[in-house]
Amino acid sequence: MRGAVAAIRISETRHLTATLWQPDVAVASEQSLPERDEFELVVAGGSVVNAKLAGRDPGTNVAALRLERPVEVPALMSSNVNAGALVLAFGADGAGGVSVRLGAVNLAGPEWTSSAGGRIDRNIVLDLRLARAEEGGPVLDAAGARLGFTTFGPRGKVLVIPAATVERVLPALLKDGRIVRGWLGVALQPVAVPDGLHEEAGQSSGVMVMSIVADGPAARAGIVAGDIVLTVNGTPTRSLRRIAAHFASDSIGRKADLRLIRGGMVVSLQATIEARPAA
Repeated sequence: MRGAVAAIRISETRHLTATLWQPDVAVASEQSLPERDEFELVVAGGSVVNAKLAGRDPGTNVAALRLERPVEVPALMSSNVNAGALVLAFGADGAGGVSVRLGAVNLAGPEWTSSAGGRIDRNIVLDLRLARAEEGGPVLDAAGARLGFTTFGPRGKVLVIPAATVERVLPALLKDGRIVRGWLGVALQPVAVPDGLHEEAGQSSGVMVMSIVADGPAARAGIVAGDIVLTVNGTPTRSLRRIAAHFASDSIGRKADLRLIRGGMVVSLQATIEARPAA
């Protein structure tokens, strides 16, 4: 597995792990990768390869690095494991070697949507410990097939970004540098629904519009600061991850039906979802 693992030099004393996905492309955990355009990767045997950032997607937590020259990468099949399966999680040691952790799949659930709106093809949680420098390394099952790469989730859980997710977003990252998703142009804050409106609203919480982007989709739809959004396309806003699923890449150009509280009354509005501007 040495040929599938690389160390990303962050400083003289610190590194992260990347997974060599193609001979000239490495992927890493986007949430931990510094905001830089160029990196040095230490590959098998200790040789150093320069790489440039090709793209990053906070939604799926995938960052893609383009190597200045191709390296030899092992051909790996993709795995579709179930809970209880034994796995190996690999990390880079920073000098061209690897570390390895043995663990089990604690959860192998269906696809889910991140809070940043990215669709992750499976919810895979591993029962093992991982050092910070090992995040981003490949995960293999007992037969040597690749599940994906590791990342840290809430409360230090070790998650897997599935190979299917990487394969789906990588072409767009290499071509455009980002994944375009839907956007209304509002900043939201969870709030309680006023007691007198619980029955009419049908729920006890929502999200308040704190600010609006001028001439954005929400502004053009007539949404104003102070509105409390109850549902988006019928989905209660108390489930922010489910709400994020309504703004995936294929949502752009579609209508979003919003039910909200304004001036002590429950009203309905419709907004057209647009592409989120590049940062």
